[in-house]
Amino acid sequence: MSANAVSCTIKSPVALQIGDAVSDSSRPGVYITDITLAEPVNIQEISFKNYYTAYLTVRLQRREDGSAKWVTCLRNYCLMSNPHAEDGSHDYFSIYRHQMLTEPDNVTTVRLILRQPSSEWLNFSIEEINIHPCAKEDSERDVPAWISTLTPVEEPLDLNGLPDPETVSSSIQQMWALTEIMQASQTAASIGRFDVEGSYDVKLLSYT
Repeated sequence: MSANAVSCTIKSPVALQIGDAVSDSSRPGVYITDITLAEPVNIQEISFKNYYTAYLTVRLQRREDGSAKWVTCLRNYCLMSNPHAEDGSHDYFSIYRHQMLTEPDNVTTVRLILRQPSSEWLNFSIEEINIHPCAKEDSERDVPAWISTLTPVEEPLDLNGLPDPETVSSSIQQMWALTEIMQASQTAASIGRFDVEGSYDVKLLSYT
């Protein structure tokens, strides 16, 4: 079972035999598999691996107004383009919510009806069955308890009325350039601090 699949119980397939099951030795062409869910689920996806099943019908038992009601959400879905050939016999399939004939909400039981009209195959079934819930149910189920104790994130500050960040950045760059120019000018001035209008100041020289 995949990590985000719901907990369920998959019952053994039950064969539907036409005629006398004791005297008729022909292979059954229909199997029914019931899947009981641990709790009502809004289904997003049903995934599985095929094993020589040609057609699939899906019925759901939904809880409505305190009672259980059966509905068909998928009818004769083709898993093998040719029941007598191998194509599709071992493929993985996913049936999504939007493909279903009715909304798969509050589902308590999923019934899979498998058909294989060809006598080429001794057995047929579907394997690795997983039922995935809708995202909302999934997120509520997977969120650890400690997350609910975290302090809510503060709302972002209201920046209305503040200067544009690009303008501020440009101004800072200009101030930095001006500072570099002033420092260079001070260095040049210190070199000629004893030079007064092209001649040396004797008083300044006497103090050095």
